Amino acid sequence: MASPVLPRWRNLKTINRSLIRNLYFSFMALQLSTTSIVAGGGGGGGGQADDPLYSDVPKTRRSKLERKPYPTPMKVLIRRAKEEKKMRKVNPCRVLEHPPENGLLVPELIDVAHQVYRARESLLLGISKLVRLVPVLRCRFCFEVHIGPVGHQIHTCTGPKSGFRRAMHVWRRGHVQDVIYFPSCYHLYDRVGKPRVVHNERSSIQRIPAIVELCVQAGVHLEKYPVRRRKKPVYSVEGRILDFEPEADLSSLENDLQPSSFPLQFGSECKAEASSDQNSEENTAQSSVEINPGDEERLKDLGIRMLESWFEMISGAKKMMEKYTVWTCGYCPEVQVGPKGHKVRMCKASKHQSRDGMHAWQEATIDDIVGPNYVWHVQDPHGAPLDNNLKRYYGKSPALVELCVQAGAPVPHIYSSMMRLDVVPPDRDEVDLVA
Repeated sequence: MASPVLPRWRNLKTINRSLIRNLYFSFMALQLSTTSIVAGGGGGGGGQADDPLYSDVPKTRRSKLERKPYPTPMKVLIRRAKEEKKMRKVNPCRVLEHPPENGLLVPELIDVAHQVYRARESLLLGISKLVRLVPVLRCRFCFEVHIGPVGHQIHTCTGPKSGFRRAMHVWRRGHVQDVIYFPSCYHLYDRVGKPRVVHNERSSIQRIPAIVELCVQAGVHLEKYPVRRRKKPVYSVEGRILDFEPEADLSSLENDLQPSSFPLQFGSECKAEASSDQNSEENTAQSSVEINPGDEERLKDLGIRMLESWFEMISGAKKMMEKYTVWTCGYCPEVQVGPKGHKVRMCKASKHQSRDGMHAWQEATIDDIVGPNYVWHVQDPHGAPLDNNLKRYYGKSPALVELCVQAGAPVPHIYSSMMRLDVVPPDRDEVDLVA
């Protein structure tokens, strides 16, 4: 009787490794499924991850070498490019039918543009009053912002010589630009005829806030920022834009686009002008009245109005971004409103040497044109400062929302999960007792 053939030792090691690997991945899959069931609460279908209103604390990029995530998947972008190339071969000379690609305005977005512009102006005016009454702190060495009378003690400073301070922040008084930030972009006089700004024009073309440029391209008329309007669509010949409409016939179009109510301007960017809109006059009159520190009711009303302006500006900007293209660099905060990104060689982020200083343009999101500047949420402004050992129990929110909430406004439902209002942080002597 022949003896059985035993497997070699090398084969046994390979089999053992594969078994261990399969057991490990099976255990991890079981643990993930158990975690999702526990998070769902076993109740009425779907946990917090399935809730469209659920949003966890935003996380920063792990490294500056990483590129921003694409809002639209790359496969979808490649498919669109192939379809456009195929359409261009079938019909090389065609009239662009859909605005704003054909140079015309989107009619239903003209009112939205004016609403967003008014909301931004009232928002800046209201924030300038709130920062005088609600303490806003800013780190001297990094971009960290804190809303409250006493700065937090969380070790997150990345500024110069932060290692000598154990990453502790050094706080100073903050300003309006620390609460909300509007990145600038190049202003385009003709977004269809000349959609790009080259490197040699970087000093001759003025830069304005990107959200203002978005409103101007959507129909807002500002004398300080002239723009060319068209009455007839343009032609596309093998991908190139041809315009047969003389510019002299466009002078009468500017008067037609004048809004019946022009918003109140703010700051050094725009001087104050007359407004005939009744709602704008009421909001301006309410915001222009000085508020005493002890007047909690008027402070609360101002905070509620600022939240309404915030949501009006954000929702309107999202609607306009569905039609009007906005670009951002994948590695730096640069943005550009228009059909294409500019060609100014000013990128200093990762891998800029291989691009000769050019930006790596991709589709922008609402956070790219309106910097929310997330801050730690303080449940008790008059209590103890936030402790570094308890940071996993704290939530975050946009600095503007946190400012309005501390002014007395109710917490918006969309930010309640991000602020972690349902989490009760333990005391400092109870940290070791919490699992």
